[in-house]
Amino acid sequence: QLVESGGGLVQPGGSLRLSCAASGSSIRPYAMAWYRQAPGEQRDLVAIITSRGSTNYADSVKGRFTVSRDDAKNTVYLQMNNLKPEDTAVYYCKATYAQIYWGKGTLVTVSS
Repeated sequence: QLVESGGGLVQPGGSLRLSCAASGSSIRPYAMAWYRQAPGEQRDLVAIITSRGSTNYADSVKGRFTVSRDDAKNTVYLQMNNLKPEDTAVYYCKATYAQIYWGKGTLVTVSS
């Protein structure tokens, strides 16, 4: 099970840190990813971190977002800085290994 938290309302230029807490099994062998889905849009990849710690980002968030993982805490994070209104979306956590798991999402709203 994956549970996202940390979403909320933030002004443009602000920061948020999302967390994705896993239960039931260790995330250690999993590639972990963050996706987001804006209203009326498809779900898009934001950032991914492999089991070895390699990362990759969507062009739209490079330099502003940072994905990290703490396998001891069974948690993945997404640090989001310099947020823009176009970052408004529901953010989902995904775990991929032998199976694929999704969280239910957390809403991020960037607005003044």
